[in-house]
Amino acid sequence: VVLNFHLEKIIALQKNTSNIRNLCILAHVDHGKTTLADCLVASNGIISSRMAGKLRYLDSREDEQIRGITMKSSAISLHYATGGQEYLINLIDSPGHVDFSSEVSTAVRLCDGAIVVLDAVEGVCPQTQAVLRQAWLENIRPVLVINKIDRLIVELKLTAQEAYIHLQKILEQVNAVTGSLFTSKVLEERAEKDTEAAGTGDGGDQVYDWSAGLEETDDSHLYFSPDQGNVVFASAIDGWGFSVRQFAHMYSQKMGVRSEVLLKTLWGDFYLNTKAKKIMKGAQAKGKKPLFVQLVLDNIWSLYEAVVTRRDKEKVEKVISSLGIRVAARDSRHSDPKVLLSAICGQWLPVSQAVLTMVCEKLPSPLDMPADRVEKLMCAGARRFDCLPQETQDLKRAFLDCKSDPATPAIIFVSKMFAVDSKALPRNKQRPLTQEEMEQRRDVARQRHAEKLAAAQGVGGPERASSEAAPPGGQTYDEEKEHFIAFARVYSGVVRKGQKVFVLSPKYDPLAPGCAPTDDLPAVPHLACRPLGSLYLLMGRDLEELDEVPSGNVLGMGGMEEVILKSATISTNPACPAFTPLNFEATPIVRVAIEPKHPSEMSKLVRGMKLLNQADPCAEVLIQETGEHVLVTAGEVHLQRCLDDLRERFAKIEISASKPIIPFRETVIRPPKVDMVNEDLGKQQKVAIVRQVKDEQPRLPETVQVDPRGLVTLTTANKLAAVGVQAVPLPEEVTRLLEGSSELIRTMELFNMSAKEGRTLALSGKTLEGIRDLKQKLETHMQGHKWRNAVDRIWAFGPRRNGPNILLNSLDGGGGGTTGYRDFDNSIVSGFQLATLAGPMCEEPLMGVCFSVESWDMKFPRQDSMEGGGAPVEGGAQGKAEEDTPESGDAAASRGQARRRTDVALSDCYGPFSGQLIAAMKEACRYAFQSKPQRLMAAMYTCEIMATAEVLGRVYAVLSKREGRVLQEEMKEGSEVFIIKAVLPVAESFGFADEIRKRTSGLASPQLVFSHWEVIPSDPFWVPTTEEEYLHFGEKADSANQALKYMNGVRRRKGLYVEEKIVEHAEKQRTLGKNK
Repeated sequence: VVLNFHLEKIIALQKNTSNIRNLCILAHVDHGKTTLADCLVASNGIISSRMAGKLRYLDSREDEQIRGITMKSSAISLHYATGGQEYLINLIDSPGHVDFSSEVSTAVRLCDGAIVVLDAVEGVCPQTQAVLRQAWLENIRPVLVINKIDRLIVELKLTAQEAYIHLQKILEQVNAVTGSLFTSKVLEERAEKDTEAAGTGDGGDQVYDWSAGLEETDDSHLYFSPDQGNVVFASAIDGWGFSVRQFAHMYSQKMGVRSEVLLKTLWGDFYLNTKAKKIMKGAQAKGKKPLFVQLVLDNIWSLYEAVVTRRDKEKVEKVISSLGIRVAARDSRHSDPKVLLSAICGQWLPVSQAVLTMVCEKLPSPLDMPADRVEKLMCAGARRFDCLPQETQDLKRAFLDCKSDPATPAIIFVSKMFAVDSKALPRNKQRPLTQEEMEQRRDVARQRHAEKLAAAQGVGGPERASSEAAPPGGQTYDEEKEHFIAFARVYSGVVRKGQKVFVLSPKYDPLAPGCAPTDDLPAVPHLACRPLGSLYLLMGRDLEELDEVPSGNVLGMGGMEEVILKSATISTNPACPAFTPLNFEATPIVRVAIEPKHPSEMSKLVRGMKLLNQADPCAEVLIQETGEHVLVTAGEVHLQRCLDDLRERFAKIEISASKPIIPFRETVIRPPKVDMVNEDLGKQQKVAIVRQVKDEQPRLPETVQVDPRGLVTLTTANKLAAVGVQAVPLPEEVTRLLEGSSELIRTMELFNMSAKEGRTLALSGKTLEGIRDLKQKLETHMQGHKWRNAVDRIWAFGPRRNGPNILLNSLDGGGGGTTGYRDFDNSIVSGFQLATLAGPMCEEPLMGVCFSVESWDMKFPRQDSMEGGGAPVEGGAQGKAEEDTPESGDAAASRGQARRRTDVALSDCYGPFSGQLIAAMKEACRYAFQSKPQRLMAAMYTCEIMATAEVLGRVYAVLSKREGRVLQEEMKEGSEVFIIKAVLPVAESFGFADEIRKRTSGLASPQLVFSHWEVIPSDPFWVPTTEEEYLHFGEKADSANQALKYMNGVRRRKGLYVEEKIVEHAEKQRTLGKNK
């Protein structure tokens, strides 16, 4: 009955957009998000207030309950009345574990506000910073709940005064994070304005005053401050919470002071002068108790002392009578004092009331969406808002108006797809029977019973009795099938069941030709037309079916799994652009190969992996060239959850997963000055190395020549072309810059491709500024003789045209070049792409390597003597094969024809000439790479561990055992906790969290986030020669060559040749004869 009433109320409230609040709960892991959500859910009578915090209602998965952490974001709709208004609150609970930060992104996109929960003891943690950054990027307004204040009393045993100072520090820490985000935004905008001014200005000298932008911009509304009403102090497990405003109202009546005055003075350096009966400033300087301590904290501390610490019955009764509340006898007699405490606090300061009042007053409704957020959502990638078609720009008005009338175009964003069981769908649920239905069933049962008796006596026919044996109204549904529901929000218009809509996938472009609504749909890429399936109200574990949903609401949509993979934009107007992709904080890096236990079940596994890929926003499913099915996840916990889902829900078969596939990168370094045992490499050894290179040359194929500088010249199989390539290590700053700018490089590549196809791609000012900035930084970092004009000579980036490796054009002449060379420049670039995608050490991608093409000689037949087979004409390499002038269509066609003729003429028993050139370039790059000192690069995690002093030594022991390196260790102010920051190779991280927890008895738990790539200093090809080296690195020595171990592991996994002894001391093998 409660739920039915609740449902009707919510459907009525959905129509009043100004009173809707869409919000998510964000926090670090174990800071109390789900417990707080339980308290808010209990306020609506959906669960018992006694069970709040124990039930964890929004953690509906079994593994979430077992592990005690949230793994997916789930939504519930609540109603709340305050100030004579009724509000609808769409609450989304999100995970705090770093492995599931992608779920936070999906939740944040659908919301207008966020509750940031903070542990009063631990303060600002790494994931707190991450969620604040995500909220900032999506431009949503946060409010703060400082939770677990009971720990300050019970665990840390702080006095009220100490707790006040501690809470002040925590607020400063949070505001420092917000302040840094705000400062960077203001400085960015200021820089953009200055660049525009410089572009349009008179070119005179300008003096940049960076501080001016910060002074002019008002940032007071951004920060958390109790007197602004955007902070609540709470203990969700004990069921109490308050804002300063509540106490200001309470005391204004008692003290006869206006509540506005109390609101401003309750938090801050103010004290009560009892003689003058005035509130005065300067509590700290005069050694007085601040008002907040005197009027607020002291009361809570004395309540805890009476109920929990001393269990003083008389004092408790006084407190109860003074507060004017009633406590049940069974609560006051209960053996656990926390039950009595919850009963008192739940009536005096209910946490749900404090939090929901703050949410309704401080967070915006869907009508208050900022215009810049709308533009940001509509401009995917590098596009400018004013470059979108006029029809698309007009939709901005629809976003801002957020109307629900049928004339307004419907715009919906689906942030993720989630799987539900058939049993959970409303149509398959058992509903309570009405009185008439119960009577009808009773009559049928009586009739059947009479027929059975008659049949037993041989009066009736047995056929008739058996035909009615099936129970009436029995529901049959396919229990095996997983149903996908789209987690979405309506931004404009009204959505109805069965309504025809356009589904726009993330790559959809309203600028693409032929995207007008009247055109034939099958011709338009990334656009599908589909009627909407069932619409659901998301109620935590339950779904309730709806007929229509007005704008501004969060909803679930069924029947969209065939057209939506992970996220999509849905609209009734095809001029609507696809929304900006979600910002994912975690990078999926942990890979495992998966195969079924029984090969015959391969098809089930493939289907299961497709479903998993759709159901998880962060997981990736790949099929490698080797035919392996690979699952890529964000971390160990995420991997375990994905494997469990595959076994139990999606594939429903026994599967075996390989050991995690660890990614590596290959690179070259400058010749080292010291050897493996840190002894200087003298000139003699350098000479020996050069001799060694010369000695090795006969073993190279006859088409390859290597000179002492490392320049490799390789001739194609048909002897018609020769390419000279040299490998040089890139400066570390350049590698980092290229890795961070991969999106920008991809945009440049898209622009070039569009230009070649004759289309123009309008780039936003920010992107153009980014490209100029990238070029400037590259010029700054690439200094010295060998990098002269290097930025202007960049031919391509690789692998996949946007990686951290560079192909340089160091050919003589630099400019023009003949058409023949221009025809084959693509082959050179393709060879470079292949070489950088799989290096020679263990077929892993290269990183931080610059390949410089020093020479390129080709001999091609004359064009006029093609048919007659004339003598070849020699040509030296003149320049980079790149067109500076656009050519007409006829010229392009004739050039393509000439190229085909050339290729046919140069095609021989070795295949087309362009293919030979690709192979030659690839091999030349590989040999050039091998002629330099090679190293492996390992992926590194940054690891943040919070631990107390007594387990610090054990944490260090585990880190050093796993090749970890501690960067920083600091003690958190006001607590006994140390924060250790370290880096740890991904290869050594599996089982790390479990081992830390075991060794420290659960007192320390690490947060691992992928950080960067680091060169492993040891040379994998080094062989010990001297006695001292044998002592350090001999075959039986303790310290093995780490890089060689990793390299051989990867080679063995990929089925490549591994140089190792399989049998040692074969003559000493024990035989059967000796055993007798």
